[in-house]
Amino acid sequence: MESITLKATKRDVIGKKVKVYRRQGKLPAVVYGRDTGSIPVWLDARDANKALRSVGSSSFVIVDVEGTPYTTLVRERQRDYLRDTLLHVDFQVIPMGETLRTEVPLVLEGEAPALTLGLELVTGLNSVEVESLPKNLPSSITVDLSILKEMGDRIEAKDLPLPEGVTLLTDGEEMVAQVVAPAGAAEEEAAEEEALEGEPEVIEKGKGEEEDF
Repeated sequence: MESITLKATKRDVIGKKVKVYRRQGKLPAVVYGRDTGSIPVWLDARDANKALRSVGSSSFVIVDVEGTPYTTLVRERQRDYLRDTLLHVDFQVIPMGETLRTEVPLVLEGEAPALTLGLELVTGLNSVEVESLPKNLPSSITVDLSILKEMGDRIEAKDLPLPEGVTLLTDGEEMVAQVVAPAGAAEEEAAEEEALEGEPEVIEKGKGEEEDF
C-alpha cells in the first residue's frame, strides 16, 4: 500500500479569518472519520499543493496531526482554478480492517497495433469502482493497449487485471477502449450504398423500346 505523508497542526480558526492564514501560506483542511469525529487542521500550502497534485481517489495520504498519524483518502478538494491552487481539502480516515469502496483511475499503457492499419482507438472509462481492504487497494490500474490488434477489438471493465482481493463493482461490460473505423469511413460507405440504391436496375428491356412499327 503506497502512501504519502503530510504534516498538520490543529486549527481553531474558521470562517472569513481563514483567508488571512491562507495569505501566510497555510491551507485549511479537515480530517474526519467514524471514530475520530471532525478535526480541522492546517497544512503547509506549498507542500500540500505539490504532494496532492498526483494523488488520486484511491491513493492513501497519511495526515500526521501533531504526532498522531491518520491513514486517509482525499474525498473532496476545493480549488482556485485561476491560480491553480487548493483552497480546502477533506480527508476521510480509513479503518484498515474494513473493506471500502472507491474509484480507481485507469492508466493506458502501450500502443494498439491496430493503429498501424489505419484504424482508430476510442476510449471510454477513465476509472472503475472497486471494493477491497485498504492494504489491497491499488493506486491505479494499468490498461494494456497492445492486445488491440484488429477492427472491433475491445477492452471492457471485466478484462482489467485486478490485484488479488479486489472486487470490481463497475458493470463488467462497460467499455474501456475499442478499435473502430477511421472517422468519416462509415459516412462514405453509407453514401456509396445510397448512391447505388438510387440507380434503377434494368430487369428486361421491352421490345417497344427497340422496334419502330
